[in-house]
Amino acid sequence: MAIRPGRPYPLGATWDGGGVNFALFSKHATAVELCLFDAPKAKSERIRILLPDRTDFVWHGYVPDLRPGQLYGYRVHGPYEPEAGHRFNSNKVVLDPYAKAIGRTATWSPALLGYDPEDPRKDLAMGPADSAAIAPLGAVIDTGFDWDGDARPDTPWSRTLIYEAHVKGMTQLHPDVPPELRGTYAGLATEASINHLKSLGVTALELMPIHQHAIDRSLAERGLTNYWGYNTLAYFAPDVRFASTTLPMGPVREFKSMVRALHRAGIEVILDVVYNHTCEGDRLGPTLSLRGVDNASYYRLLPGDRSRYEDFTGCGNTLNMQTPRVLQLIMDSLRYWVTEMHVDGFRFDLASALARELHAVDRLSAFFDIIQQDPVLSRVKLIAEPWDLGEGGYQVGNFPNGWAEWNGKYRDAVRHFWRGDSESAAGLATRLSGSSDLYEDDGRRPHASVNFITCHDGFTLRDLVSHERKHNAANRDLNRDGSDQNISQNFGVEGVTDDLTIRDMRWRQMRSFLATLFLSQGVPMLSHGDEFGRSQLGNNNSYCQDNELTWLDWDIDDDQRAFLDFVKHATQVWTSQATLHRRKFFHGRPIRGGSVKDVAWFRPDGEEMTDEDWRHERCTCLGMRLEGNLIEELDDDGQPVHGETLFAIFNAHIETQDVAVDGVTAGESWELLYDTARPEARGKTFGGGATYAMQARAVAVFRLLGKESTP
Repeated sequence: MAIRPGRPYPLGATWDGGGVNFALFSKHATAVELCLFDAPKAKSERIRILLPDRTDFVWHGYVPDLRPGQLYGYRVHGPYEPEAGHRFNSNKVVLDPYAKAIGRTATWSPALLGYDPEDPRKDLAMGPADSAAIAPLGAVIDTGFDWDGDARPDTPWSRTLIYEAHVKGMTQLHPDVPPELRGTYAGLATEASINHLKSLGVTALELMPIHQHAIDRSLAERGLTNYWGYNTLAYFAPDVRFASTTLPMGPVREFKSMVRALHRAGIEVILDVVYNHTCEGDRLGPTLSLRGVDNASYYRLLPGDRSRYEDFTGCGNTLNMQTPRVLQLIMDSLRYWVTEMHVDGFRFDLASALARELHAVDRLSAFFDIIQQDPVLSRVKLIAEPWDLGEGGYQVGNFPNGWAEWNGKYRDAVRHFWRGDSESAAGLATRLSGSSDLYEDDGRRPHASVNFITCHDGFTLRDLVSHERKHNAANRDLNRDGSDQNISQNFGVEGVTDDLTIRDMRWRQMRSFLATLFLSQGVPMLSHGDEFGRSQLGNNNSYCQDNELTWLDWDIDDDQRAFLDFVKHATQVWTSQATLHRRKFFHGRPIRGGSVKDVAWFRPDGEEMTDEDWRHERCTCLGMRLEGNLIEELDDDGQPVHGETLFAIFNAHIETQDVAVDGVTAGESWELLYDTARPEARGKTFGGGATYAMQARAVAVFRLLGKESTP
């Protein structure tokens, strides 16, 4: 087959209508062979073609007459010298790091190991087995797609409500999704799925990893799978397991169609991306892509032993952000998903690992500098998971301007308060107010805080209030996996004096958690299924469970249906109240020279909280008044904000407390928007100066109607 020199850019396989240009970066390779396969089940390549040219360490060649759908991989030649950081093995077919589609997924086999597992030197001896029959393969694609006038919703941060979901888990059991579309990108784009999101007021769907992943060897040997997908193989290719078609280009088109449908419904798409490590694991992991392409360029290696990897992720390796080509790989991937696939933002898994220049986390690292000046990426939503597993990796509040963060301190403060921990009220108040202690000093706004109670990692909301310990036996690791932090919760079940069953109290606690979430300044995030109380039977690390344990069960009972109705109402209140969407921080001082503060905090007797009150060990009930008439603040369109004044009560006590309704001025009347202990009581009005019987472990919120109109 004829081959011409072609071009070194763009990297990857690019079809131009007459043939395909192939370009692969490898600084330390001595030769690169392009391998073309006829079918996914082919035992070996049909032809090998030596790439004829190299420019700036990019090997390239152009093959005329190749068409989209062509399957391909590479054999990369070079030294196998693990002690020097090199693990080239031309017995292995490796995946193009820039593959836009996957023509064959990886199936675990010892033949994928670059070393000889039978040699006593372990990974220091090169493996002779050929991997062509089972190696993952890329597929050439045609990027053409009719977007039909697709327009990004561009929802302002201050109006954003995020829903974290797993593509398969969301619709795999949905009765109103056609069976052939369940668990797929197309399933998420159905009317049933979109209507559910809209009924919750969701403005952004944050998808757990959809980049093509590979199953961990340890899971394969235990008969399990990597359901979550935080084990990336290909940073440009949508995962084929979520496609309703088996054609190589099917996942790309189906993903684009999903984005187009969600955009039409006003819902943004945010991808959870894993650029901190890859599926190749530690030195004993498989050779699938980057390791065989140029191990020493792509991974962080231990300075004193380059046969081993620096691991800030707990997954065996860390990508080397110090090298320009790794930065290029990540930036090219991000831009591709924005420009070609039309996504609206990213949540970066273990983002602190991306900020490590040498060892310490540097929040002004090259990665953030590059994104901040990028004309494409600086305009989309950027969310950091602000920690990793290395020393100094917990960086909540330390990411640069322009970034939002999963606020782990918010989650912890809310849990501490509702568990009844001593001296937890001040922490709750800070988080309710938008966490200015974390974000104001560097010029960020309240929306830098992505607030959440639960997420994919840990207990579901229902399990959080139902289990005192984790139950991870199904993971076949002797219940050793999963976090041991915050396991013994005891959220208000023991010691409650109200005449309630344990079941009723748990549902109340769940309502109180989500009410707190939707009364907080910042960006609220719901974890899929929490809105109707899904359970994983106490499993707080369900990453390897691709079954009914993790799939959403839409056949809900009366308790779940009532809870869902409450959540919909709470999100409607959040959506309708401009006071809950502030773009500036509260300061707790009078506004416009008057006597009314922008936010004020009150004891149950109606007196404003003092420093001594905040320090009181058993401060478990407080009121929060949010002033709504904030003329000094402008919305995203430059118009003055005119919100309503709200008064919320948070009672973490185990007994009912009598609380003054308004806490400021007698003569005002208030409407109860909801009470988590009395879901049926919404809409009742109360006169100023009256007291409200605030039940145990509950939240109530009122809106100011005006001067008192009822006795």
